Amino acid sequence: MLDDATITTIADELAHAEAERTTVPLLTARYPGMTVEDSYAVQNTWRRRGIEAGRRPVGRKIGLTSKVMQAATGITEPDYGAIFADMVFDNGSVIEHSRFSNVRIEVELAFVLREGLKGPDVTVFDVLRATEYVVPALEILSSRIEMAGRTIVDTISDNAAMGGMVYGGNPVAIGETDLRWVSALLYRNEAIEESGVAAAVLNHPATGVAWLANKLAQHDDALEPGEIILAGSFTRPVWVEPGDTVLADYRELGTVSCRFV
Repeated sequence: MLDDATITTIADELAHAEAERTTVPLLTARYPGMTVEDSYAVQNTWRRRGIEAGRRPVGRKIGLTSKVMQAATGITEPDYGAIFADMVFDNGSVIEHSRFSNVRIEVELAFVLREGLKGPDVTVFDVLRATEYVVPALEILSSRIEMAGRTIVDTISDNAAMGGMVYGGNPVAIGETDLRWVSALLYRNEAIEESGVAAAVLNHPATGVAWLANKLAQHDDALEPGEIILAGSFTRPVWVEPGDTVLADYRELGTVSCRFV
């Protein structure tokens, strides 16, 4: 386990990389004994310092919940990160590409909670009861740690590569549609790059939210009413460049899009 001073140093380094839009060398190369618990301690320190600096927390993201994402990253277990209000964009937003590093897009469903969820024994049924509605979303991935050779420890420390999110389409209440069969077509510059079905996320996207609530309980934390939870991607990430327009078509749930400049 890393000591508190080292954890704070790493959190500050990642905050500086986020502010300067740069990347830092692999943490696991510099701290070979670093554990998953160390990485969550780094992330929690980074999140707490963000709150102290005036950033408003609005939710959480879950990553690496589908086989396609695990295959794309070589990481075989889920992780989570924090969402601040300044990371959330409206549908159709024009977004500064240089705000992020190693920019990629994922297709997801976002759960908006009416009630809080506290582990350790949260089930899918608890998640469905606690959810006010589900809405289509795009996640913008931004890696502040160099990409080659990353492990789960690097990714968690880097706030699970969370850069931002765009929400849109038609919010649906639980029971209005079968969430397992929600599908999406992901277009970049009018060409289909990826497609997928939400059941790819742990067989039901609500399973990821239950996992998150139970994982947070291990860190003496919980999900609060009103939080937005990105449940995990059901497509592989697509790289985007300045000038690219991205649109995800969720059929009856509508579309969500953004443009990078």
